[in-house]
Amino acid sequence: MPLLRRHQLAHLGSAAWRDILSGPWDDVARACLQHWADHALPLVVTRQCAPHPQRDDGVALGLSAPARWGRRPLSLRVAHSGISWLSEFPRLRAAIGVCPREAHAPLRALEARLASLDVRAHVYGSAGWQQLSGLHYVHERSDIDLWLAVDGTAQADDAVAALQACASPVRIDGELMFPDGSAVAWREWAAWRAGRCSEVLVKRLYGSVLASDAEVLANAGWCAA
Repeated sequence: MPLLRRHQLAHLGSAAWRDILSGPWDDVARACLQHWADHALPLVVTRQCAPHPQRDDGVALGLSAPARWGRRPLSLRVAHSGISWLSEFPRLRAAIGVCPREAHAPLRALEARLASLDVRAHVYGSAGWQQLSGLHYVHERSDIDLWLAVDGTAQADDAVAALQACASPVRIDGELMFPDGSAVAWREWAAWRAGRCSEVLVKRLYGSVLASDAEVLANAGWCAA
């Protein structure tokens, strides 16, 4: 199996779903998970515990339930062998239609700008789950959550400039995702690059760490501008 990364989608085999559904879930959680199993919907890779050298503790996965099941976060653990394949949340251009109508034109302009910078934008959060499942997630208070694949600090700066210039009336949150799987919230990145803070929270598969200017560039494997 390829190396895992936060925000990846894990598609499970039938045996893994049987194991999950045999767990001690309450009726609401079980109904949601049964729907996911029946429709072969994926789960998302979440933060992992540090691997143990003598045992396989499986993979931590998550699911944000839609409105039908109370918008509950569900946490699961699945054996590596139970994951059939991995995929990604939808690209921004595919998910614009589930976002509030007043944000469509600004989001199309943002997607075009990011594409011109060779930056891939994926939608997770409520809009991402709604696009994937066809179920109701997005509501009037929903933000638009993006993760942007960037190859270094220069491209990250360009992507943040595009986000800052976007005229969306709906708040855009999310992360810059670097080649080593490290991620930084784009608003924190903007503040750090502008000198308004000396540390950023770097999120990785096995946890998060506050990093200073020198640590960010020296330890994360990114290209300094």
